[in-house]
Amino acid sequence: MDSKEHRRHRWCSRRCVIISVAVILGIALLLLILGLTVFRPRHTVTTINSVHLGALRVGLDVPHLSVDLNVTLDLDITATNPNRASFRYDTGNAELFYHGGLVGEAVIPPGRVGAEGSVRTNVSLTVMADRLISDATLYKDVISGSVPFSTNTRLPGTVTILGVFKHHMVAYTMCNITVSVQNRSVENSDCRENLSNTEYI
Repeated sequence: MDSKEHRRHRWCSRRCVIISVAVILGIALLLLILGLTVFRPRHTVTTINSVHLGALRVGLDVPHLSVDLNVTLDLDITATNPNRASFRYDTGNAELFYHGGLVGEAVIPPGRVGAEGSVRTNVSLTVMADRLISDATLYKDVISGSVPFSTNTRLPGTVTILGVFKHHMVAYTMCNITVSVQNRSVENSDCRENLSNTEYI
């Protein structure tokens, strides 16, 4: 009898272990399926809602064919999170280019976008005049009345699914902007989310 009870006890213990392992594996499989389907991470998108001319100062040196240019562009940016989990983003950056050369930079402060939510922020980009002094093209552009710029924003962050699966990503947005010197305004702006360059880290 003792032997039978011992075998029965061992069998019950084994069965409990098997059931416990099966339950754990089932939960893990369920979490994995949810993580790959319902909670599958999607691109966080940054959008430039508008671009305004914050400041413009132009000084022409006709004898030397040079320009002293001071420009500040104000960007209204929205970060949209389509995921069913919050998106926490680190310090991002916005860059200003003139004919491919970097002439201005600004920091996008860190923050958080709730699940399936969006957050707006404003960033000011100011031209660093010393980077344009030796650019002969600038004088021609100012005389023509229009100065072309381009911007690139980069926002790195993390989406944590079910508190377990961490997905690191970087969202980019690019703009081509034309500043009208005569009207002292942004004459044209063409902005787009650069999804092809969105990174998963």
